[in-house]
Amino acid sequence: MKPLENLKKKKLFLFDIDGTLAVGDTLYEGSAELLAHIEQIGGKTYYITNNSTRSGSDYVKKFRDAFGLETTEDQFITSGYMTIRFLKEHYENQKIFVMGTSSFVKELQKNGLHITEQAENGISCVVVAYDSELNYNKLIEVSRVLLTNDIPFYATNPDLRCPIDFGFIPDCGAICNMITATTDKKPVYLGKPSRTIVDLCLTQSGFSREETLVVGDRLYTDIACGINGEVDTCVVFTGEARPEDMEDTPFPADYAFENIKGLLKHCLPQ
Repeated sequence: MKPLENLKKKKLFLFDIDGTLAVGDTLYEGSAELLAHIEQIGGKTYYITNNSTRSGSDYVKKFRDAFGLETTEDQFITSGYMTIRFLKEHYENQKIFVMGTSSFVKELQKNGLHITEQAENGISCVVVAYDSELNYNKLIEVSRVLLTNDIPFYATNPDLRCPIDFGFIPDCGAICNMITATTDKKPVYLGKPSRTIVDLCLTQSGFSREETLVVGDRLYTDIACGINGEVDTCVVFTGEARPEDMEDTPFPADYAFENIKGLLKHCLPQ
């Protein structure tokens, strides 16, 4: 662990949301106070989430209605947003097979991408996202495309499970594991832990890597993202990770707290 006093020097905070700052529509104790402190010291907050089902505008509304917090769209760097950036750069005028929610498909189409949800000729790549509307026909179609075409397979995020009020539900990584077990094709993930997310936030904010802290509840996505981006990391044990996970992990966090209140305590001036 790094010296706790270093936390007082942090100005750019990259927060995971679910399991870190909140669960569902419930904001964890200390989250609002920490966000207010960051604003007070002239810092900047970004929300880096692997939830691809919500757009930036969706999150602005959720933060206002559920949490009573005012935010702006540019503060939300979602795996959906990162996927759109990647696809527009590499597949803008090509046919893309997508398995995801109808809202995710519409967001891709709104950004000018040529999307299909059926196995057909001319598909250039496959993209899979978290899909709360998943059914067996979708699994058949994605398997058909991957097994009858030699094309790249991408996915929004590797998270195996998503926090919910009663515990967890399967996330994109779990869905992709099922597809991989069927097709022997493994996806390239476009959201966390890609360092591109950290680099984007640094460029937009103007802060240095030394001033930056990634905060999350998952070691293999949140903390790995910070490690890949060469910035300090902090894990909180209100989501997936547990203290015992820190004993043997390829993604050790620089700081660890039981919850956001623990982090807040060491960010505030004495």
